[in-house]
Amino acid sequence: SLFNGKNFSGWEGDTVKMWKVKDGAIVGGSLTETVKNNDFLCTTRDYANFILKMRFRLTGNGGFINSGVQFHSRRLTSPSYEMVGYQADLGDGYWASLYDESRRNKTLVSPDSALISKILKKGEWNDYEVRSESGRIRIFLNGTQTVDYKELDKTVPQSGLIAFQIHGGGKAQIEYKNIKIQELK
Repeated sequence: SLFNGKNFSGWEGDTVKMWKVKDGAIVGGSLTETVKNNDFLCTTRDYANFILKMRFRLTGNGGFINSGVQFHSRRLTSPSYEMVGYQADLGDGYWASLYDESRRNKTLVSPDSALISKILKKGEWNDYEVRSESGRIRIFLNGTQTVDYKELDKTVPQSGLIAFQIHGGGKAQIEYKNIKIQELK
């Protein structure tokens, strides 16, 4: 288990205003106030090759409603609220895609929208899985693979922090629970 369901042991971030633990889940953002900037809750240690599984629920009622799971990432010093690394993205137009946050600043792989409309349970709990194995990244939404990407740029780090994002610019809330990681050799 990567999260004990009770407190932020093994995690760091704004656990006063932005992130909280509720009913065994990590909850980020706000449904009543617009989230000002991107905000991230990070592991306190790095991970390289792994299978990461969790359940998520993304809800919102105004503005840009988006979240994601950062991996092979690190915090930037300027702006201090941002991270650089891969993101298994969540939100309209980005569901279960692979984005390169604060580095290439683009979607590396985007699944077919018709597939997403069949498998996504919008506003409900969904299963999410990220597999990272020696430069090969696969993402699964509710058991269906949406991304299979091979990093060809050998300068891109293949280890780093794992983090949950709540995107700035919306009245949005993300919840993550049943967070489990299997480290691979």
